[in-house]
Amino acid sequence: MLSTYELGHQPLHVASPAGALLRAGHDVRCVDLAMDALDSDTLCWADAVACSVPMHTAMRLALAVCGEIRSRRPDVALCLYGLYAGLDAGLEKTSTGTLVDRTIAGEYEPALVAWVDEIAAGASGRSPGGADAVVSLGRGRFGLPARHLLPALDRYARLAVSGELRLAGYVEASHGCAHRCKHCPVPVVYDGRTRLVGEDAVVADVAQLVELGARHITFGDPDFLNGPHHAVRVVSAVHSAFPELSFDVTVKVEHILRHGDVWPALARAGCLFVVSAFESASDEVLRLLDKGHTVADEIEAVAVLRAVGIEPRPSLMPFTPWTSAKDIGALLDLVSYCDLVGNVDPVHYSIRLL
Repeated sequence: MLSTYELGHQPLHVASPAGALLRAGHDVRCVDLAMDALDSDTLCWADAVACSVPMHTAMRLALAVCGEIRSRRPDVALCLYGLYAGLDAGLEKTSTGTLVDRTIAGEYEPALVAWVDEIAAGASGRSPGGADAVVSLGRGRFGLPARHLLPALDRYARLAVSGELRLAGYVEASHGCAHRCKHCPVPVVYDGRTRLVGEDAVVADVAQLVELGARHITFGDPDFLNGPHHAVRVVSAVHSAFPELSFDVTVKVEHILRHGDVWPALARAGCLFVVSAFESASDEVLRLLDKGHTVADEIEAVAVLRAVGIEPRPSLMPFTPWTSAKDIGALLDLVSYCDLVGNVDPVHYSIRLL
């Protein structure tokens, strides 16, 4: 199991399927290529290699890794899985067939385990006539991620708060999204649907992260309030078990306003900040992207969160085919007006629509 990039977090999208494969009786090794090199012994040991591609950067990096693996082990079965796995780039032809043998998007764990089961039963796992592409949205129960197979949390990003650095863990309480913003990769796979991760599974994973030293948890759901009742139950359960933990979530502007009643409880449970895709200070660009909110809504969302002591951390996408120089100025004015200069990662001033 390989990860190339998960935003500086210990890669859940390797740990979770690794746990599923272990429970199915397979031998598993995990390498986070953001931290360690893939050594020859591990590559020679493997009957199959599965590479996680949960985001665009991970996919770009994974294609280069898969090319290297294919040159070193032309016989090994090779799979890309995750949100970006369905892109055509993984299906390009090489001298030995396609670059990868299988791509699995969506709720990938059952299909990934089935693929490895086939290989264990004697199948090659190779697809010389063309890669097998799978999109699975079937619901499944989630067991404990195999975090013991990954580097320790102190090698990953930490939260800087109140003059200290806290080890941070990353979990997800849901997959997919109920919305279809036109610039987002999630609707391409989930088409407005969501899949909930059981409350007990989330709490159990948080428990092992706490055991590993975590004092802050990032809920990395595409939108934490797609299922607001589920989200509140998860936060309540985690806070009850670990009252000293702080956490952050990602929520659409539209949901910040629609579910304004949940924020006092989330603040009391330790929510420090909310990542929210403001994207633009142009109502026309927001309309074209189907964001579901306006610039006035962005300003109101800042006020709603700050009223209960939660800081907004907006994500921005300044450059689109419809952006004017005036729009860039308006975005900077918005950040200044809402006192968000310290809340915006500088890279967000240069992001382009893919």
